[in-house]
Amino acid sequence: MLIKTVNGKTPIIPNDCYVAENATIVGDVTFGNLCSVWFNAVVRGDVHFITIGNKVNIQDGAVIHCTYKKHPTIIGNNVSIGHNAMLHGCVIHDNVLIGMGAIVMDNCIVESNSIVAAGSVVTQNTVVKAGSIYAGIPAVKIKDINQSEFAGEIERISNNYVMYSSWYKEEE
Repeated sequence: MLIKTVNGKTPIIPNDCYVAENATIVGDVTFGNLCSVWFNAVVRGDVHFITIGNKVNIQDGAVIHCTYKKHPTIIGNNVSIGHNAMLHGCVIHDNVLIGMGAIVMDNCIVESNSIVAAGSVVTQNTVVKAGSIYAGIPAVKIKDINQSEFAGEIERISNNYVMYSSWYKEEE
């Protein structure tokens, strides 16, 4: 893993987190407990700060960055960020699933208990409303989460990634 200090800021990563050997975490980045950062993921807090809550998984190839002097990236608790997703200068509240390959742009807010579907692009300044699923390019609300088959998925995926990371931590 590449953990790098930039401009005097060093990432803060609790011991109960798992970081893959080829993940990159740089600069002003703070993690909560029970997080995981998977293979080839990049969390780059060089131009602004990144704050990550508890039980967050940043899956393979995901990129998390921010906007210079404008927008930090703030991620709540119990958040899953899918493979190859990209978050840039945005706020993600608690209990959110960002699908594989999704992009969340500058100054967006994804409210709690929401899903951004795989491959979606949440364009700049969008607010994803609590309890909903957004999909498409640009992403728009397609349904309420409680009316979907995905209602329990956010918690299930988050818990699974805590379990998966324990397999890797055992090998360290």
